[in-house]
Amino acid sequence: MSWLITGGAGYIGAHVVRAMVQAGLQPVVLDDLSTGHAQFVPDGVPFVRGSVLDHDLVEHTLDAHAVQGVVHLAGFKYAGVSVRRPLHTYAQNVEGTRALLDAMAAVGVANLVFSSSAAVYGTPEVPLVTEDVPKRPTSPYGESKLIGEWLIRDQAIAAAADGASLRHTSLRYFNVVGSGDPVVHDTSPHNLLPRAFEALLSGDVPKIFGDDYDTPDGTNIRDYVHVADVAAAHVAAAELLAAGRPTEQAYNLGSQNGLSVRQIMEAVARVTGIDFTAKIAPRRPGDPDRIVATGELAARDLDWKMRYPLDEMVRSAWEARVAVSDADVAPERRHASARHDRSPYRA
Repeated sequence: MSWLITGGAGYIGAHVVRAMVQAGLQPVVLDDLSTGHAQFVPDGVPFVRGSVLDHDLVEHTLDAHAVQGVVHLAGFKYAGVSVRRPLHTYAQNVEGTRALLDAMAAVGVANLVFSSSAAVYGTPEVPLVTEDVPKRPTSPYGESKLIGEWLIRDQAIAAAADGASLRHTSLRYFNVVGSGDPVVHDTSPHNLLPRAFEALLSGDVPKIFGDDYDTPDGTNIRDYVHVADVAAAHVAAAELLAAGRPTEQAYNLGSQNGLSVRQIMEAVARVTGIDFTAKIAPRRPGDPDRIVATGELAARDLDWKMRYPLDEMVRSAWEARVAVSDADVAPERRHASARHDRSPYRA
């Protein structure tokens, strides 16, 4: 029995795949490579190139690989960009989740770990976010993730009424950083550390988007969590579901404290040895002042821990980035078909 990892060729998904292999599970990757990289998928792990929006492909993959559960990470995850592209965001995140649930029901797959987001909370009115804090997302991205949670909840209720089962849990987190494998680094042009690294490597100065937020140093405060810790929590959730053990409907993978963007930039300067003063750019739409979550429930059930201090998170990300040049990534994506069968029905 295997687990389907949607978005498993992406930065977070590839770490989940590695954590599953280490745990003795059997991951299968489904990814359309719109933002993922074929070379991020470890050798020996089945890889199907395609979208969760392709119902026939997803249904066939679930059946052909005897999948017992899904870790659903595929989607469009950029809050700021979602304000400009709401229709695209909803198509990928809402319709993608609906299509996946439909395929799972058709084949009888009854376990689902949903990669949600702390963006569902919007700008909370409390200093530390728990899972029952009111959900008031401030971007189409956050709204799409919350709707995804509703879809899963409602499908589970409907399945139970029909005598079937859908066991599920959602993991909410915000800024994922670091690397647990030098082969895998964050290639997003929208995330904080990749933007800072690319600026430095090109001889430019990193930017901070807004320094007039209602925080002590004027810059956004967020949970920054290491990708290897996030991956381990996804595996722990999958194992609980597969064992039939009780889970919460949602868990925050929170840091308890949070860090500001300015603190991150200071760590980047320390780790890289490049002295710089970040440029201040205008705010991005959809960015709330502060989101910091507790991880108490996840610590209780998923062995959630913050195992890496700030400089170690930044250092692992920096070392993974400098370990591979752009020339190593681009040709691999152009020639992905040489290593992976592009047929939509590869079993």
